[in-house]
Amino acid sequence: MHISFLINSAYGMGGTIRTTFNLARTLAERHDVEVVSVFRYRDRPFFDPGTGVRLRSLVDMRRHSPGYEGGDPEHALPARVFPMGDGRYPQYSALTDRRIGEYLRNTEADVVIGTRPGLNAHIARQTRRGPVRLGQEHLTLATHPARLKLMLRDTYPRLDAVTTVTEADARDYRRILRLPGVRVEALPNSVPEPGLRAADGSGKWVVAAGRLAPAKRYDVLIRAFGEAVAERPDWGLRIYGNGRERERLRSLIDELGLYNHVFLMGPAHPIEAEWAKGAIGAVTSSLESFGMTIVEAMRCGLPVVATDCPHGPGEIIRDGVDGLLAPMGDVPAVSGALLRLMNDDALRRRMGRAALASSARFDPSRVGARYEDLLTALVNRRGSAVHRTRGSLLAGAYAAKDALVGTRLALQGGRA
Repeated sequence: MHISFLINSAYGMGGTIRTTFNLARTLAERHDVEVVSVFRYRDRPFFDPGTGVRLRSLVDMRRHSPGYEGGDPEHALPARVFPMGDGRYPQYSALTDRRIGEYLRNTEADVVIGTRPGLNAHIARQTRRGPVRLGQEHLTLATHPARLKLMLRDTYPRLDAVTTVTEADARDYRRILRLPGVRVEALPNSVPEPGLRAADGSGKWVVAAGRLAPAKRYDVLIRAFGEAVAERPDWGLRIYGNGRERERLRSLIDELGLYNHVFLMGPAHPIEAEWAKGAIGAVTSSLESFGMTIVEAMRCGLPVVATDCPHGPGEIIRDGVDGLLAPMGDVPAVSGALLRLMNDDALRRRMGRAALASSARFDPSRVGARYEDLLTALVNRRGSAVHRTRGSLLAGAYAAKDALVGTRLALQGGRA
């Protein structure tokens, strides 16, 4: 198969970019795979797409490049195909509408895969007849504004399939949008094997990672750890990442007197070595579309304490087996879960081994195989539909020909 991914930008550090490259690399082992980036902001991508994946872009936004198109007059005109309800709308324009449309009308791909709602709308509306059209959901239906949900309901019936990263979100799509004839499948993000020795549970560090954003609720984690460290002062907390909450969190750490125990480490890439230095992973979000950091920590052998927020954690962690779930926003419950693992070395190590084993289901080879099965089924279904259509057209042509011959014979008989 020739498989083409359409992504906002393949040159940044986001989770969608990383998981797209993970999947593309795996599929490229058996198929012809390209990643088409609408925007190009830098010379080289931050993440490695893999040697078997072709990468190209549609609009050059590198200011130092002789091909820079940010000042193109067409780029100053508003987009009409890319929907206003998508949060990336201000980046898009009449220029991107045209470039994306040209790519989709001329693609030789058997399958075209969009990676956000606005690009899925392009795929639904502009892809030439023939390729399978698949829209990925990397966030959740519940978090989209009403305006965008209306667009999805009206546009997504033109897709062949929609994939979500959790079963819960797939259920929402089936129940709320009710897309006739569109296959809705939950296929998780993939996380590669880290390629280093797993944590042995002796590090006495709780580790968290991700954007320092309100939805991540690091304030809950810091307060919960503060309660736990009062009993176990030999432990520390490291939080990796950057974001607009940094100063507020720094003030909270100082206010609680935790400056010798809680450390804002900034971003780390690759992050795997930092997970492996710890003994417990922690995620206290109020919202997760999937929970990549949970899987990352588990793949490094860490049991994870997570809040059971909608979507994600409850589908990844088996509570009491390879991690612990706590009610969302419940500081004492999170603190209690942390202490349970801090105080029981045998339990912590046993859960760490279980996390390492169970997280293998998110390996790119396994997730890629599930995608391959889905894409093969969709291509075969599309081929059967085309074959049936051609058969109907041929039958109609033969019937018309027979009718014409009959008419001619009747006319000849009349002249005789």
